[in-house]
Amino acid sequence: MDPKFDELKSRLHEITDLRLASAVLNWDQETMMPEGGVRARANQISTLRRLAHQKFTSEEMGALLEDLKPAAAQMPYDSFEASLVRVTWDDFEKSVRVPAELVAEMSRAASEGQQIWQNARAQHNPVPHAARAGRRMPAAQGNFEMFRPALEKLLALTIRYAECFAPYESVYDPLLDRAEPGLKTSQLRPIFARMTEEIVPLVKAITNKGSVIDDSVLYQEYPEDKQWQFGLEVAKAFGYDLHRGRQDRSAHPFTTGFSINDVRITTRLDPRFFSMALFGTMHETGHALYMQGHDQSLERTPLASGASSGLHESQSRMWENLVGRSREFWQCWFPRLREHFPNQLAHSAVEKFYRAINKVEPSLIRVEADEVTYNLHIMLRFELEVELLEGRLDVKHLPAAWNAKMHEYLGVTPPDDAAGVLQDIHWSGGGFGGFPSYTLGNIYGPHLFERALHDMPDLRQQFALGEYLNLLTWYREHLHKWGRMLKPTELIQRITGQPLSVEPWIRYIKGKFGEIYEV
Repeated sequence: MDPKFDELKSRLHEITDLRLASAVLNWDQETMMPEGGVRARANQISTLRRLAHQKFTSEEMGALLEDLKPAAAQMPYDSFEASLVRVTWDDFEKSVRVPAELVAEMSRAASEGQQIWQNARAQHNPVPHAARAGRRMPAAQGNFEMFRPALEKLLALTIRYAECFAPYESVYDPLLDRAEPGLKTSQLRPIFARMTEEIVPLVKAITNKGSVIDDSVLYQEYPEDKQWQFGLEVAKAFGYDLHRGRQDRSAHPFTTGFSINDVRITTRLDPRFFSMALFGTMHETGHALYMQGHDQSLERTPLASGASSGLHESQSRMWENLVGRSREFWQCWFPRLREHFPNQLAHSAVEKFYRAINKVEPSLIRVEADEVTYNLHIMLRFELEVELLEGRLDVKHLPAAWNAKMHEYLGVTPPDDAAGVLQDIHWSGGGFGGFPSYTLGNIYGPHLFERALHDMPDLRQQFALGEYLNLLTWYREHLHKWGRMLKPTELIQRITGQPLSVEPWIRYIKGKFGEIYEV
């Protein structure tokens, strides 16, 4: 097996290099590139992705994998060799269905679409809470009509991509599979239904309590340089290795990796709203820790990635919420935060601050939503995506449909497109089918965290002391190191001893917010 396996690795190294080179170009486009470079950059990324696709779907690659499958089947299932052949073969079978020309066209449309989206939502003040709290909010200039032609093109290309995998139960299935391998739309609906069953009564009970939490402490002048410094202090304390990473600014926070040893995050800041930058940095740090934690043997192969978008999101949401919004975390960090912002926090106690950052209130912007209402934002997007893909909703009617569902689900209506349909970057890059992973991440997170607490009963006390190494080490051993060697369902079963369940999330949410709001 060795000579052919070495040949497989050599081919995959080259293909991975091409894919990651396009990721570098994409990162530069999101952070540094002048607007005038959009068309050239779109062509560059398109060329690299087309070449990678052609090399990966070649007859030679198919024959090599066919030769290696019998030997790999005789090896331990979770060995590097067996996993590499198994995962690569699965990727190959899917990739050969998609023409290289379509891959290139989708890539080009995504690069151009992202720049058009940025322009369409330009000059929007992303602090919706200011309006809710009775504070004056500058006029936004979001313009969906500017973005609509690009979105129509991206939607058409996405449907063409999905049709490569027909027949299917739902046109949404091939898109969902990109993020959550093996998951069907029909399996997702009951998960959402069970969560809604618990969310709606909880939101109602909290709302009936009235405005019992004062979060005005978050809406003061917080100098951006100090926000940036504090956020990086927390990221480093969590374990983010800045010798193998960095943080930059972008219109929408994201994490990208060009290797296990080069994983970068971005955030966005507002000088009048504290939570945005810090919790954005925490969130992206969670993604980065997962990527930096892959075993080094997986480098330059398809295995050097998260098992699914949902498991990736479990890590970002875990560090942001289960750790970063915990009472124990702020018992340690609030004195340090007060050193950075002595005037702003002079009259605030740690308990008041803890309650402020956990205030539950229906809001406009997904990435700023509280833990209780967050999944309603995802369900809204999921339903709209399915309607668009199934042809039951025309793109030109999307803003109105968005606003109607926001009012139905959350009782708020966006004042403009920038605070509404244009707020997320995902569709501008052709990222249909990815939103459910955010909710799945919320489910995975408490499920895994319950097991970590079982193995380390004093974990929360460690947070109060500013100690996170044991938690990171636990995740490195049980989840991070595996990359894509195992499927999400296999990892969850191995780690927790149980299949995936919504119940740990329900226990977490009802326990935490039941205590805060006494409901």
